[in-house]
Amino acid sequence: MDDVKEKSDTYHKGFKFRLYPTNEQAIQFNKTIGCCRYSFNLALKKQKEKDFLWWITEEMFQNGQLLSNEWKGPRFSANASMKDHTQFKKTTPWLKEVDSTAIQNAIQYLGEAYDSYYKKEKGRPKFKSKKNAIQSYTSKCNYNKGVGTIRIVDENYIILPKVGKVRFAKSKEIDGKIINATVRRTPSGKYFVSVLCEVKKEFTQLSMFETGIDVGLKDFATLSDGTVIHNPKHFYGLEEKLKKEQRILSRRIVGSQNWHKQKKKVAKVHEKIANAREDFLQKLSTMLVHENQVISIEDIRVKNLLKNGNLAKAISDVSWSEFRRMVTYKCKWYGKTLVVVGSNYASSQLCNKCKYKNKAVKDLAVREWECPNCRTTHDRDHNAAKNILAEGLRILSEMDEAV
Repeated sequence: MDDVKEKSDTYHKGFKFRLYPTNEQAIQFNKTIGCCRYSFNLALKKQKEKDFLWWITEEMFQNGQLLSNEWKGPRFSANASMKDHTQFKKTTPWLKEVDSTAIQNAIQYLGEAYDSYYKKEKGRPKFKSKKNAIQSYTSKCNYNKGVGTIRIVDENYIILPKVGKVRFAKSKEIDGKIINATVRRTPSGKYFVSVLCEVKKEFTQLSMFETGIDVGLKDFATLSDGTVIHNPKHFYGLEEKLKKEQRILSRRIVGSQNWHKQKKKVAKVHEKIANAREDFLQKLSTMLVHENQVISIEDIRVKNLLKNGNLAKAISDVSWSEFRRMVTYKCKWYGKTLVVVGSNYASSQLCNKCKYKNKAVKDLAVREWECPNCRTTHDRDHNAAKNILAEGLRILSEMDEAV
């Protein structure tokens, strides 16, 4: 399931399905992906040429060849770039073979990337490569007399622009108005479609339960009621098989037919790990959201923790960030409350009874400890989960008082 975006009483919700295209349809998918990548890179190249003139002028100014740098190159405009691309298509007939809305979306994504760069939120946009793990394109759904260019027909078929009727595995009903569809090709050669729909907001039955969640490595999570969710360690279960397939790949001649076959085998192992991990996170996040009205979690800086070489593999395997993303959008979807406690809150070191701070617990090797003040014995993770819930409820009460 893709991200859920809020819009008044409606949400944008994604429905993901496996596609089973014919050889001709697969070729059309690949053509569209290639044309979108080409259009994206062409627009980026033109903007980089404009930006390069500023650097030349600045260098001349620094060398004393100019009195000042008066060059003010235009910022990237997606609308202007699309107009230029429309003229370019007149001399490039093969670009007309694919869906035009897919190319427009590719340029629009470049515009969003530049907007983030100008706001200093992200780095400078980079060229797309055909060697990237996942290749995709997005087609917009246009409506004519109530009939969309993307629609479901004959139960197990979906109509996509410039491709036609494609068979897919319909595992769930699609609700709401279709906005667009994203076709993805995975490294293992499979095709998937994510249909984005505008659906009405729905609520589940209100719950009287509240929970705090403390995530970890030994156990994936410990809840404030004492429930322990064990870490399935998806990567470690298939690590030996992955090593074997990668070892065989390293012996193949790069670019040969056997190299491509073995590369797909490696990709399938990675895909199996990713699918098992996503299935676990989806089921767990759904269960927690349905059972609790208030969920309190800790704001963990995963990027900083990954700098620890000894724990990086284990941290990547548990996917805390993905778990938080799922819980966040499901809470919005089902009308539940999610509270994020700051990363500077010492949840493990505080006694949940008397709030005494025991700095000795900062050592991760300490799994159980006794409070020097009230003599209460604590399990490290269970105590942290209780403190996270208490802090979350305190934040909620302050917000209610402010309102």
